[in-house]
Amino acid sequence: MKAKKALGVLLAGLLAAGALAGCSSGTSNSSAPESGSDSQGSSTAESQAPAEASEVDIWYYWETEKHQETLDRVIGEYNDSQDAVSVSAKYIPFADFKKQLSIGASAAELPDLVIIDSPDHASYAAMGIFADISDKVSDWDGIDQYYEGPLNSCKLDDKLYGLPFGSNCLALFYNEDMLADAGCEAPTTWDELKDVAQKTTQGNVTGFAMCCLQNEEGTFNFTPWLWSTGATSYDINNDNGIKALTLVKDLVDAGSMSKEVINWTQGDVMNQFISGNIAMMVNGPWQVPTMREQAPDLNWDVTLLPKDAEYASCLGGENFGVIDGDNVDAALDFLQFATSKDEVASYIDDFGYIAARKDVAEGQFTDDETMQKFTEEMQYAQPRGPHAQWPEISDALSLAVNESITGTSTPADAAAKAQSTIDGILAE
Repeated sequence: MKAKKALGVLLAGLLAAGALAGCSSGTSNSSAPESGSDSQGSSTAESQAPAEASEVDIWYYWETEKHQETLDRVIGEYNDSQDAVSVSAKYIPFADFKKQLSIGASAAELPDLVIIDSPDHASYAAMGIFADISDKVSDWDGIDQYYEGPLNSCKLDDKLYGLPFGSNCLALFYNEDMLADAGCEAPTTWDELKDVAQKTTQGNVTGFAMCCLQNEEGTFNFTPWLWSTGATSYDINNDNGIKALTLVKDLVDAGSMSKEVINWTQGDVMNQFISGNIAMMVNGPWQVPTMREQAPDLNWDVTLLPKDAEYASCLGGENFGVIDGDNVDAALDFLQFATSKDEVASYIDDFGYIAARKDVAEGQFTDDETMQKFTEEMQYAQPRGPHAQWPEISDALSLAVNESITGTSTPADAAAKAQSTIDGILAE
């Protein structure tokens, strides 16, 4: 990997204060295995790859083994398709991702590509970490097929700093047997959610759970409840914002949600659900392949997130970000392969994602009612930001949730504190 020293000095100072808090799990995945599969994409080595052999490093934070294996398969197909570029991938836990980028920048050892949470893309672009690839990809086949929202999440000031990987949103998973035993149906409103959560809380089983980490993962899970009241991400110190924080606190205070959710990743929540320890959870479609594989006999279904004033969900997903430096062309050669229509169609379902390309998404999930429910939920999904300082705004929101759950602050005080931070950011 080539050094990116000037960028490293800039990024080190800006990222040091933004390291994520929380916990995650997974194993290191540093290289792609050989693949016997025929590639459905097409290499662009003849037109774009550098004349000399190059190595391209990718960092990602997926903790799910199936996600890691699928990424390795795509990398293996690309490596087998040409000799000019060799790609390898490294797993970095989500909680450590920004910290590792900061350390890598200081040591001039950044990767060439990152697979990054979409709301973070604008802030990294503002820091100067990403290359402007607007002109380099403008004539790529299918570049006009991307949905506007996911593609815009890769932009800052109308310049393109990467490409979407895939999109998703959040919905409500529920254990059909547990709800039936409690004489309940899937909730559609907040009042129904509280009622069903309480009735299904028995013994070692709690009725409801969602990730409430004090980081972006926690914000991702909280914002649908905030938006459902009619509040926005930038205006929480009002009756609606306080109402959303109070909902989370009330669920914990009633014993319907474990206080441990402040330590649980979305993967942890899923593991609790498939182990039979919770009756309902908030999670995303990326968990569906793993759940079907690990808990084939579990009787569960998915429905829209219960609403207050309106249905809401949060647009999620990852983007490919191209690190600015002297290896951009090699990174783009892999990126053109990995984002081609046929290649995306070959792997996107295995991630449980909705393709960011319309010409792929329209052919997904025709026989899968569960995934169709997420497609329905997508019409209510809103993006976080994009804002150059979204990580700081997100931190203020997730801190308000954490303080409300732990009792460090009342929901009203937590909302006021978060608003003060957000107002300061917006005024800069």
